[in-house]
Amino acid sequence: MTPDKPLRDRLDDDDYPAYTMGRAAEMLGTTPGFLRAIGEARLITPLRSEGGHRRYSRYQLRIAARARELVDRGTPIEAACRIVILEDQLEEAQRINAEYRRAANTTTSPGPGPH
Repeated sequence: MTPDKPLRDRLDDDDYPAYTMGRAAEMLGTTPGFLRAIGEARLITPLRSEGGHRRYSRYQLRIAARARELVDRGTPIEAACRIVILEDQLEEAQRINAEYRRAANTTTSPGPGPH
């Protein structure tokens, strides 16, 4: 963890591991066992405190919440984790694609059209 960061920066950081396993499970309405299971499925990898306790970020909690939605609808946990990983990869690819399109549109100027 990064104790050197000012508190305000840590509170605004989506990736700061601010939540203990118990608090994360409570916020998601699930059990610590669910969080361990999605960790074992490699959906999220919590950071560890100096004492070795799992700590979760807001981003990880959003990912875990999506997996829980799928599991609650009957999707097996391994499949739910794979779906969430693919959704996250697709979202990132779409974001990168949009950036490339914006960059291409700003670097290319329209040439003279046919007369």
